[in-house]
Amino acid sequence: MKHKKHIDYTAAASSIFAIIIGLLVGLLVLLLSNYRQALPGFFTILTGALTRGPKGIGQVFYYATPIILTGLSVGFAFKTGLFNIGASGQFIVGAFGAVFVGILFKGFGSAHWIVAVIASILFGAIWGSIPGILKAYFNVNEVIASIMLNYIGMYAVNWTVKGYKPLFNNLRNESKNVATTAEIPKMGMDYLFPGSSVNGGFLIAILVVIIIYIVLHKTTFGYELKAVGYNRNASKYAGINEKKSIILSMTIAGAVSGLAGGLLYLAGTGKHIEIVDRLAAEGFSGISVALLGVCHPIGILFAGIFIAYLTAGGFYLQLYEFSTEIIDIIIAVIIYFSAFALMVRSLLAKFKKQKENKAVKKAAIGEGGNKA
Repeated sequence: MKHKKHIDYTAAASSIFAIIIGLLVGLLVLLLSNYRQALPGFFTILTGALTRGPKGIGQVFYYATPIILTGLSVGFAFKTGLFNIGASGQFIVGAFGAVFVGILFKGFGSAHWIVAVIASILFGAIWGSIPGILKAYFNVNEVIASIMLNYIGMYAVNWTVKGYKPLFNNLRNESKNVATTAEIPKMGMDYLFPGSSVNGGFLIAILVVIIIYIVLHKTTFGYELKAVGYNRNASKYAGINEKKSIILSMTIAGAVSGLAGGLLYLAGTGKHIEIVDRLAAEGFSGISVALLGVCHPIGILFAGIFIAYLTAGGFYLQLYEFSTEIIDIIIAVIIYFSAFALMVRSLLAKFKKQKENKAVKKAAIGEGGNKA
């Protein structure tokens, strides 16, 4: 038990180290760009999101909601031995499911938003299951399959929205507004953070984080999924249906990403599906959040909030004539060092395991010699 805690502390320390390095690089870029305004600009990055009080904090939670879930999607798959790089496609397909129900199915009354959210989960789950099926039955690499499905999902959604008149606003080249009954309720968040865009979607995201944590760490089902990720063949011989586990892992990951799309496009903030040839950035931000949160559900929750906090603070950099892209540089450096730390930890764990195996073998040989 003590050993496990040590690993967790090491993981947290590596993420904090990556954050410090990223912020220092950001400060260096500010100094090189305009040394006179560098320190005020850097201070704005650190505190900008707090300058508007509860409204600013609410905006941070609003920005964090989708990337927490896409990060959770990537982290969940990674914990089960799969790399879900298709969160972007699952996100936009899930968003389409929510928008489709939100615009066309208005007869559900007060339950309309719940049905729309469920649609986003189902659409995302179906899209996530495809690379899982290809991996389980045809051994197709899930990275390649999910990358291709990102583009297929984006173009399929664009084609469907544009081609189906009840969904399409041709004046703005985007989807129409969802019905007000499909918008996610505030659930008291408007009283806590008045004037902000945050709503009950953030609370739903936290609930999903807790559920995924329990599934992964407290259930037999989660243990089986992780076991297949560690060693597919060994799991098969242990009586675990490895094909079913792989498909379920990717299906759950897709469902979580789809939910992220649903929560964002049902937020009542005027968000629409734009007909553009661009993958959803929230999917790739999820990879960053998962790496920074070391693929642990709770770590991902705080990593998503932190990335959103930096993003919100970065908007105010324009007051000092700095480009907001500096935030992207800081986040990129943080993720680079997070990934590097993850790689180093994996190599050290592998080396330690090999060392322990050698020690066990040596002890066994010594025991055999003594018996002889």
